[in-house]
Amino acid sequence: MNIASVRPFFAKTPVAAVQEQARQESLAIAEGLKRQKAGLLDELIVRYQHRLMRYLLFLTGSRDVAEDLFQEVWMRVLVRGSQFNGSSRFETWLFTIARNLTIDRQRKRTLSSLDELIEGSGDDDRAMNFEITADDPTPYDHVSSLEDRERVAAALLKLDTLHREALVLRFDEEMSLDEIANVTKSPLSTVKSRIYRGLAMIKPLLGDAAQAPPEAV
Repeated sequence: MNIASVRPFFAKTPVAAVQEQARQESLAIAEGLKRQKAGLLDELIVRYQHRLMRYLLFLTGSRDVAEDLFQEVWMRVLVRGSQFNGSSRFETWLFTIARNLTIDRQRKRTLSSLDELIEGSGDDDRAMNFEITADDPTPYDHVSSLEDRERVAAALLKLDTLHREALVLRFDEEMSLDEIANVTKSPLSTVKSRIYRGLAMIKPLLGDAAQAPPEAV
């Protein structure tokens, strides 16, 4: 079964139909990886290579390191593909592998995790008076629609790793808050805090076009 051809088998609302299609795709990928289906890994690489490389570039800030990790991620998928059970979207599992490998590499070099690297930066789990919705435009959305993508990317690279990662996963990868929490192994309150603070950090780097109030988050 071609994973791109999976469709819902009964009538649903549009949102439910999309969710059902994603679920069926995840199950198809899980079954294919378990059976080591011929050509599936190549199909997955083609489908996710640009998104994975972008994530690794923003996570590491180095193309050489990102390229090395890119190869390691797909080797891990090849070796441990049977561990993916299809209960989550494949990209959530894939990005979790990428993040874990990045942390392992960093620990070997500095004996620090990504979280330890920004200790004292103000990122914490304290409850904040805001909610991030899927429908309302954010300052990030506004700037992305007006400014050159290279300018946004350059601004993101000026942020610390964790706040940069949170914005990329939320607005570039369009992951839900729960999915981001799963990838980063962080409490939901921490994910919200990182996105909120990341938006506040990136606005002055992007100029007047991004100066929407924090309440727009």
